[in-house]
Amino acid sequence: MSFTEKLLTVPPPIEVAGRHIKRYHVTTDPSGIAPDVEKAAYEILPELLPEPDGTPPATFVVLHRGEDSGAYLNAYSWVWDNVLHFRGAAAGQPALRCPDTDPTHFVKPELPWIGCVWELPPILHERDAWVRHLLAPEVPDLDAYLADSLPAGTTGDRS
Repeated sequence: MSFTEKLLTVPPPIEVAGRHIKRYHVTTDPSGIAPDVEKAAYEILPELLPEPDGTPPATFVVLHRGEDSGAYLNAYSWVWDNVLHFRGAAAGQPALRCPDTDPTHFVKPELPWIGCVWELPPILHERDAWVRHLLAPEVPDLDAYLADSLPAGTTGDRS
């Protein structure tokens, strides 16, 4: 089995359902995620977000377009001050209980998975950024957190 890192892009943050959303896109396609797949993913995103609990309303997502028919949206939201809440959606991947191979037809498979090897790199960065900007300072700085993203490049080989 041959393994190759994928491309990671970092679109600007958006606001969805009152939450600030940092975004990471993963694909092998140098032109990025197709607009119809991106639109469909962000349409289901509100269903993946937790209820407000007093924690600064911040989430980061990884939208991954597989090399086959699959597309995956992982939403990682900060709750309870220092806990990462996860919900995911998938499209075009019958093995994940998707009804068809349409990469714009997202569903929410209830699986205990938090991401594949190409989707995980942002998690470490986001953990450290949350501590750096929200937990460690005397005055939390949500704007600084939102501006602090893993740089675009590849999903790995960042040492």
